[in-house]
Amino acid sequence: MAVRQDTIWERFLSPVVRLLIDEDGLRRYADSIDWEKESDRYRRDDVIIPSYYSNQNFHGIAGGYLNSDAAVTYDPITQYVLPPNESIVRQALVDAVQVKPRRILDLGCGTGSTTLMLKQAFPDAEVIGLDLSPYMLVRAEDKARNAGLEIVWRHGNAEKTGLRDATFDLVTASLLFHETPDAVSLAILRESFRLLVTGGQVLILDGNQKTLRQLEWLNDVFEEPYIREYAASSTEANMGAAGFEAVRSQDVWWINQVTSGIKPIATENVRHYTPTSVDNNDLEGLGSPAFGIMA
Repeated sequence: MAVRQDTIWERFLSPVVRLLIDEDGLRRYADSIDWEKESDRYRRDDVIIPSYYSNQNFHGIAGGYLNSDAAVTYDPITQYVLPPNESIVRQALVDAVQVKPRRILDLGCGTGSTTLMLKQAFPDAEVIGLDLSPYMLVRAEDKARNAGLEIVWRHGNAEKTGLRDATFDLVTASLLFHETPDAVSLAILRESFRLLVTGGQVLILDGNQKTLRQLEWLNDVFEEPYIREYAASSTEANMGAAGFEAVRSQDVWWINQVTSGIKPIATENVRHYTPTSVDNNDLEGLGSPAFGIMA
């Protein structure tokens, strides 16, 4: 897909945002880290980067998220492009949690903004942030360390995480689906279903699909190669297709939405949870938490 060179973001919004951020401070921060060395701590050889992710620009960043520039600039830009306020929008996902999670997986966690909020809301839970970009994970870890939060950061593909069946109570994704083809979003939901214990919850925060369909010009604001495909789709329908029940969406300040689904309670073949000590080097071996299920 060719990259558009005349987006509203490039012609108007980007120059405005550049006036609001501290570019010198960002440059100093970028220069303070050996990004290749630090990202190598997370980079896994078994993670295959899909072409839909590596061959596109996102938010006007050449090469997408597979570089340190993306990790450095993502937060200062995002705070100005999520009306009315980034924290309010992300808090809507946290507020929609209906379970009492002991294990949480945040897919496509990026620089960890929502991941940190989940850990703050559920301090006793083990929280894992997973992302395809090891550079974004370096930034996420730095933020968690500064906040005094213990979070596990993992390099991986949300479509195929490599984690064990039925080992999470809550799976989330924030601002991920509008950056993936619809078939990939469905695959991520199916993976989420596999990872959740029965009775577990999936929560997806992203753009409001009804609004995006009604106001076509919004799709031209940013350089988002899959935004129209996302707008034409239905996260609720995809959740249903993935097997979730009690699926519902709520508007978040008209331009965003949070969609929730529950993995149905099985009536047979229920296995019981046996407490397991936490080993961050072997996440696949961990058992389930709050619902008494063991994979």
